[in-house]
Amino acid sequence: MTGLNLTISRRAALLGAGGVAAFATAAPVLAAAGNAGTGQAAARLPFARYSIGGFEVTTLLDGTASSAEPQKTFGMNVPADEFAEVSAASFLPTDSFTNFFTPTLVNTGKELVLFDTGLGEGARPDRGNMRAALESAGYSPDEVNVVVLTHMHPDHIGGVMEGGKPAFANARYVTGAKEYDFWSKMDPAANGAAKLVAQNIVPLADKMTFVEDGGSVVSGITAMAAGGHTPGHMIYMIESDGKQLVLTADTANHYVWSLAHPDWEVRFDMDKEAAAATRRKVLGMLSSDKIAFAGYHMPFPAVGYVEAAGDAFRYVPETYQLRM
Repeated sequence: MTGLNLTISRRAALLGAGGVAAFATAAPVLAAAGNAGTGQAAARLPFARYSIGGFEVTTLLDGTASSAEPQKTFGMNVPADEFAEVSAASFLPTDSFTNFFTPTLVNTGKELVLFDTGLGEGARPDRGNMRAALESAGYSPDEVNVVVLTHMHPDHIGGVMEGGKPAFANARYVTGAKEYDFWSKMDPAANGAAKLVAQNIVPLADKMTFVEDGGSVVSGITAMAAGGHTPGHMIYMIESDGKQLVLTADTANHYVWSLAHPDWEVRFDMDKEAAAATRRKVLGMLSSDKIAFAGYHMPFPAVGYVEAAGDAFRYVPETYQLRM
């Protein structure tokens, strides 16, 4: 049994157990998970559910990471006082920042499609929780039909394998051809990403479908080239019944520093000039066409809109527009 039928049956069970809130809105749903023996409060494993036409879209919080010295990651090409002024105007500290990791699940009614897999087993306790978030949302890894990898950075492919075996036993895999070729041909000793690709991705090559710009994952899900962050970084258009949402992956990695200042350099962008051009192109499309988007590193639940603001953009979080 796949996707839609299972969701309906689990909804009925949850509703009968007082679980109305879990499926009634697109607000984050906090599912407590035991943390036995630590003496700490139970971890919170949130998910959020949206409606895009006839598709059910669920964002899954793999975790968060807090880091010091944000300008070593964002706005690397601007003076410190400019970075501080922009940050203060948005009530952001300049000595730390929090990053979010948010895979997305799309239930088309025929297929269950997971976009990216989080950091995976062995990650710190505050991340690597995608499996638990998936299960709290009412699904199991075995029910996933397709795993789409937007690109091959470790926080997107870390959860592909568990215990040396595919974490999604019944899934086929989709990724950009250019992305796979770049990383799979690299010496695994070159860096941590290449090592993880050799460990987690190359063994699944026979289950992999490689897409180009405009290629179809399943009906209603189309690949769009968005290089710069990595050579073959892809984003995906989700379309159903005249409604649209774009999964922008790592096109923009911060809701202020990347949108209000798309030309600011980001440490993890491999081709910084190309990444900035892609940001402007994608954000401009979202703004002019008024399309909702889900950004992998946006503040959870990671879904919102883009408003044009002069020569740049402003992030507008989704509130209730896409409620189920």
